[in-house]
Amino acid sequence: MIAANLLSHEFVPLRTSDTGNDALSIMADFYVKHLPIVNNKQMLGLISEDDILQNDIEEAVGSYPLSLTKPYVNERDHLYDVLRVLSEYSLTVIPVIDSENNYMGLITQGDLLRFFAQIGSFTEPGSIIVFEMSKQDYSLAEISRIVEGENAAILSSFITSSLDSTKIDVTIKINRQELQTILATFERFNYTIKASFQEIEYFDGLKDRFDSLMSYLNV
Repeated sequence: MIAANLLSHEFVPLRTSDTGNDALSIMADFYVKHLPIVNNKQMLGLISEDDILQNDIEEAVGSYPLSLTKPYVNERDHLYDVLRVLSEYSLTVIPVIDSENNYMGLITQGDLLRFFAQIGSFTEPGSIIVFEMSKQDYSLAEISRIVEGENAAILSSFITSSLDSTKIDVTIKINRQELQTILATFERFNYTIKASFQEIEYFDGLKDRFDSLMSYLNV
């Protein structure tokens, strides 16, 4: 998945002649705190709500000093690059440009959430296990071997870590609803199971929370 596949075309970028008040109105309509400024097709920068509030909102945004001049991704950048830049600059939207710095569109937080919710590993039925372990003990190959030994398969996995800790949380989703024998096998191999979820029991509640979030983000 690359940036060009996630573009949202609902937003019309700001022109340098648009006022701060215009920008605040668009931000309020779409529940975002950032908007790109484009001159013809050239990406000039990204304006934040704070940039506007620190200036005269009746003035054109082209006269504002911008705190975010180059937070964007290229159309061929991978989804992981999109997430990295979005996190690094704490953005609500991220502009996408082509090889000639022409503005192509943008990606919103809602676009990313919707993408992750719709990919196969989220929509396919299964169960979730969360392990706690030291970084040096982590081996996805070994975890996969144990799961496959119970005639199941891992659909997805990810790691949550902290820079100031040697511990990590490893979350896996497997294609089985029944977990007892798999959990017992992991315990036999001395894995620390932090949590487990049979998806059929909590999926409806998770979907309700996701729908509420999407409604809040207006996507």
